[in-house]
Amino acid sequence: MGNVLSTPLASTLGSDLTSAISTALGQSPSVSLLLIVAAVFVLGGLVKGLIGVGLPLVMVPLLSLVIPSPKAIALMGIPILLSNVWQAADGGMVTYALRRFASLLVAIVLATALTARLTLGMPVATIDALVAAALLLAVAMMIWNPVLQVSPRSERRWGAAVGLVSGAMGGVSSLMGPLLITYLVALRLTREQFVGSISIIYIAGALPLYVSMAAFHVLGWPEVVMSGLALAPMFAGMAIGKRLRHRVSEAVFRWLLLGFLTMVGLLLLLR
Repeated sequence: MGNVLSTPLASTLGSDLTSAISTALGQSPSVSLLLIVAAVFVLGGLVKGLIGVGLPLVMVPLLSLVIPSPKAIALMGIPILLSNVWQAADGGMVTYALRRFASLLVAIVLATALTARLTLGMPVATIDALVAAALLLAVAMMIWNPVLQVSPRSERRWGAAVGLVSGAMGGVSSLMGPLLITYLVALRLTREQFVGSISIIYIAGALPLYVSMAAFHVLGWPEVVMSGLALAPMFAGMAIGKRLRHRVSEAVFRWLLLGFLTMVGLLLLLR
C-alpha cells in the first residue's frame, strides 16, 4: 500500500498530464501528495461549514507544509474568487460597498499589489516564514477579538488604515480576513451589509494578488485547472461541516482550531 501511495503518477497518467500537475503543485506529484491536497480542501470546507472561518486561513498554511507556499496560495484562486463573486452578486450590496468603503478598497488594492510583487520575488523559504507570521498574527487577532468603536467622521481614515494592513497581509499570504472582520463588526453593519461588503472587499484584495501571481508565472493554466478541480473536495467538506454544525460546540471547536493553526504556523517557521 505504501509503495502505491508513493508511486510517481507518470507511470499511470502519462507524462503530459503529470507535467501539468507537477507545475500546479510545484513539485513531482505522487498519489499520496494528491490525497493530502484533497484532504486539506475537505478539511478547509468542513471548518468553513462548521463555523464560517475563511478558507485561506485553514488551507494555505496546511498546503504550505507539503507544497511551496506560492503554489498553495495559487490553488486558492478559484475557491476565493468564485465564492465571493457569488456572495457579492447574491447580496445585492455592490453599489453600497463601493460607495461606503471606497478608501478601504483603494488602499487594499494598492497594498496587496505592492506587497505581492515584493513577496513573489523572494525565496520560497522566506515566503513560508511570512505566511507563518501572517497566520500567527491572524490567530492572535481572533483570540484578542478587540472591540472597536469607529465614528462616522473617522470611518474613512480607519478604512484606509485597515485596507493597507489587510492588503499587506493578503499580498504576503492571502490571509486578509481577521482585521477586516473586526473592523466591519465595529461598524455594526446588518447581516446583508456585512456579507455583501466583505465579499466585495475580498474580491478587491484577491484580484491584484492573482494578477501579480500570473505576472510572476506562479499562476498559470495548470494552477487554474487544479484550483477548479479542488472545488469538489472543498464542497464535500462544507456539506459535512453543515451537517455537524448542530452537534459540535462552536466555542470548543473554535479554540481547538486556533490551537491547531498556531501549531501549523510554528511548524512553518521551524521547517
